[in-house]
Amino acid sequence: MIRIENCDMSEHTSFRCGGRAAIYLEPETLEELKEAVEAANRESRAFIFMGNGSNMLFAEEGYDGWVISLRGLKDLVLMADSGAEEDQGYGYIGADAGCSLSAIAKLALANRLAGFEFASGIPGSLGGAVLMNAGAYGGEMKDVLVSVRTMDIFGRIRDWKAEELELSYRHSCFMDDRTQIIISAVIRLPRGDRADIEAKMKDLAERRREKQPLQYPSAGSFFKRPEGHFAGKLIEDAGLKGLQIGGAQVSDLHAGFIINKDRATATDVIELMHVVQETVLDRFGVRLEPEVQIIRLPEKEEN
Repeated sequence: MIRIENCDMSEHTSFRCGGRAAIYLEPETLEELKEAVEAANRESRAFIFMGNGSNMLFAEEGYDGWVISLRGLKDLVLMADSGAEEDQGYGYIGADAGCSLSAIAKLALANRLAGFEFASGIPGSLGGAVLMNAGAYGGEMKDVLVSVRTMDIFGRIRDWKAEELELSYRHSCFMDDRTQIIISAVIRLPRGDRADIEAKMKDLAERRREKQPLQYPSAGSFFKRPEGHFAGKLIEDAGLKGLQIGGAQVSDLHAGFIINKDRATATDVIELMHVVQETVLDRFGVRLEPEVQIIRLPEKEEN
């Protein structure tokens, strides 16, 4: 198990900025994960979980607790179907929480399984994608999930059916109950034509390259889509496209992205977020909520 004290979390998050954590742990097996949780409980330390850090930002003051990363849990397998009539024409993939969505998409492509193309370019891991019901280009995790396995903060294992997860836009029941740790999931995909699947993946990748500022560190779309609106359009219509505070900028390519353009600090990003929220609220009466999880000192997390 990897253990780093006074860990610089900018090295473990896609924003490439932010403060430090008292201890960073990266278990590689379920047993090591249990050991990490037991140790944190034994020492009465606050702790949080993360995947590959593509949707998190650690405030500059740091996090005086333990960060337990699941990126070391990355078993990925093509599962045999049950042989039942309802399984005909479908395939199943089982994956640990630390598996990247791109790796799952590649396995699906190799086995002519369609329906996961939407996730092929999302720079996240399976656990985080399940947690927030990640989606893009008309697809969401709720469209493909069959079941999820969790471990609670006391080390107890539970299996969940997809219909128990209360999946909705950027939400699952696990966002309301952080005592559960997503450790693996099973997805179900229809069989398709390899050439068609590959062509769709390439098309989506090209659309991302054209419309998203992929050359800069970011956490993807920074704000949730407000009901009846698009966050990026509201921000652009408010005249904020290209606005920069310190090294953080509202992307001039896609206003829904806040990017680390020039050695930004987490404080730059957070201040820019607040300016965007206040301006859009003042202009249009719409409150933008961040998708990005901002990690502060224990008991001071910002949703």
